[in-house]
Order: sequence, then structure tokens, then C-alpha cells
Amino acid sequence: MKNINIGLIGLGNIGTGVVKLLQQNEELITRKLGAKLVLKKIADIDITTPRAVKLNKNQLTTDAKEIINDKDISIIIELMGGYEPARTLLLEAISQGKHIVTANKALLATHGNEIFLAAEQKGIDIGFEASVGGTIPIIKTLKESLVANKINSILGIMNGTSNFILTKMTDEDKKFDVVLKEAQALGFAEADPTFDVEGIDTAHKLAITLSLAYGEKINLKEIYCEGITKIGSEDIAFAKELGYRIKLLAIAIMKNYVVEARIHPTMIPSAHLLANVNQNYNAFHIVGDASGPVFLFGQGSGMMPTASAVLSDIIDIARNILKGISGRTPLRSINEAAMGDIKLKPMDEIETKYYFRFSAVDRPGVLSKISGILGENNISIATVIQKARIENSAVPVVMTTYKAKEKNVREALKKIDKLDIVLDKTILIRIEDELN
Repeated sequence: MKNINIGLIGLGNIGTGVVKLLQQNEELITRKLGAKLVLKKIADIDITTPRAVKLNKNQLTTDAKEIINDKDISIIIELMGGYEPARTLLLEAISQGKHIVTANKALLATHGNEIFLAAEQKGIDIGFEASVGGTIPIIKTLKESLVANKINSILGIMNGTSNFILTKMTDEDKKFDVVLKEAQALGFAEADPTFDVEGIDTAHKLAITLSLAYGEKINLKEIYCEGITKIGSEDIAFAKELGYRIKLLAIAIMKNYVVEARIHPTMIPSAHLLANVNQNYNAFHIVGDASGPVFLFGQGSGMMPTASAVLSDIIDIARNILKGISGRTPLRSINEAAMGDIKLKPMDEIETKYYFRFSAVDRPGVLSKISGILGENNISIATVIQKARIENSAVPVVMTTYKAKEKNVREALKKIDKLDIVLDKTILIRIEDELN
């Protein structure tokens, strides 16, 4: 039976999971593959701290180039994360004809155009299923299962940390700061949670997803990104009253060959499938012109779910090696030379419905002044909720709108927030209630 040698760069949480899964399911993997995967070398900056797996000292090194320069290693798994030296190491590995498996969404979202082109020119395969959605097969679904479809829309809950926080705020009436500390204690959130709660992690994943869905190059900086740090308990309560739940949603909608791409807290109907994706789970709601709605749900992170996705890529590439082929499926569903630059709709031109929460003084004429400014900016009010005074003479006034243009909304709120009857900056949450 043939051996296929692999090398692992990065023995953190996910890397340890990959080793564990290789070891515990070795017989199953060998039987399904028809060959044996041999983890020949592991590189990490720390090779002395004990891991939850048995390792041979001869497997370990602190020099990643030992793996890259080893002519017997066919597949390199990159799980070190970050931009550098990961980018340089991957490009070196590609230049030496090594196939790559990576979970590094930040690297692919930022430097993917360079990396994928280099790989295609060299004729090697890159597996990156674990970079988006953990164990959820969103990459294979877009590259293969839905390849004949025009993708009308993709809606995704792509960050487990933010989803965990919003779930706890909604179901247990807890404040953001309290739940964030709980998420950190459970290992769902990093000590510095900025990438998760500000939507940056989701933006990386959406950029990769868009390139697969539309076969075009994505400029990460053009994706509108807004996190969940401004969502208060009051907004959660008002959302419930209005029949919604709040989720950090990644949204991609194709209209007239222009794509809306945005990430922000979104009110969605409480009966929708996505509204009921809770805790640290991820989900994707895709609509193809032929397939109709497709819903994918599962663990978006964690040691073993992510290791499962990494191993699926390793086995796919190993099967190609056994057949003596590579590049059977284009890396991003279309040849790199055929990829153009995607046209994203400017955020100012987006039209959707809105939720506003104003902190106003308890005085006659407040509603008329606010609604007057909204009307002047072509924003029609759908509902109004006014509650009793809460503090410092502030009265929460909630309004929802019919569809309005983002540019008009921002202009209106700029004027409203300058009024002496408004005591704090207006909270804005977009509403998507026409989901398929």
C-alpha cells in the first residue's frame, strides 16, 4: 500500500485536532483512501509543551522550511495563522510543487489572488474548506454542487463568537460585556475579541465565499463591515416585540450583475431558519437560480469540527495524487486567468428597511420633528413605539421604516442627532424581512 507523506506547520488547537483525528481514525481513513497518510514532520515555535496527542520527537521541528524542503512530503498543512510568515512559506511551498491545505481565512482573503494564481501556474492543489464555516462544506458546495447555478444570494452567520453573544443576550437577557466575558471563559472568544465582535473575521470569510460564488476577485476593503458592540439589551427587547431576532449577518445579493456585499447586525423574522441558529453555530442560506434555497448548518469552529474539514481536503488531494492528477477542479471554481474584478455596490446605494432607536427628551413635538427630518430625506415610517421615560428624562422612541436608501438614512440621522431633543447617538439596525 502506498504512503502519502504530509507535513504540518502549526501545532496549536486546530493542528492538535488534525493529529488527533489522523490517529484515532487512521484505519478508517486508510481504508477509504486506499493509501496511508503519514504525518512525517510537524513544525511549531513550541515543541516542548505537551499536547493531547502522542508524538515522536523525530517528527517535531521549529523550522518550517524543513517541511517545505523535504522532497518526500507531498502535502503541507498550514495552520499557523496570520499573514506572515504564512504567506511567504506557502509561496515557497507552492514553488516547490507542494500541495497546500490551509484554514487561514485572513491570509486568503487578503493575499488569495496572489496565492491562488501561483498555485494554478505551478499546477498544484489548494484545499481551504476549513477557512470558512469550520466543518460546514460551504466551499465544496459552491465549487462543485452549485457550480451550474447563478447565485442570487448568500446569507450567512459566519462567526460563532458573535452568534454566541447575541444568543445569550436574547435568550437570557444578559448585557454584551457580561456575555463577552463568559465567551472568553469558555474559549469561544479570544482575549482580544476585536476580529470577532467587529465583524472582521466574518468579512474575511465573506470575501472568500464571494470569490467562489461569482468567480471574481474580491477587494476585502470594499466589503462594508459593522460589528455588534453597539447592540444593547433594549434593542434585543424591541426586536422581540417587533417579531425579529438580531444576528450578525453576512449578506451577498446579486442584482443586475452588481453584488451587494455587507456585514452588520440584522433584524430577521424570528420564524426564519437563520434566526434560529444559536449559540456558537454557523449557517449559510444560499439561493441559486436553479437550485432554489439551500441551507447549510453546523459547527463553524472548534478543534475537531475544523480538523474534520482539514482532513477532508487532505484526502481529496491525496486521491488526486494517487490518480496522478491535479487541478481537476479550479481552485476558486473558475480558472484564475478568467477571473475579473467583482463590482460591488457602494454601501450608500443599498436599499433596505431600518430600525432606529432614539433617546429623546420627554417633550411635545419630538415625534413630529424626527419624522419630519426622515420625510425630508425620503424615508417612510412603518411603525413607531414609544416607551416610558427611563433616565435623565430620556424616552426611548423606536421607529421602523419601509425600504430606504442608506445614503438618505445617514443624512437624516446626522441632522436628527444634532437636535437638542435627542440626548444620545441614534442606534441603527438594518432589517431584512423578505428572505426566501
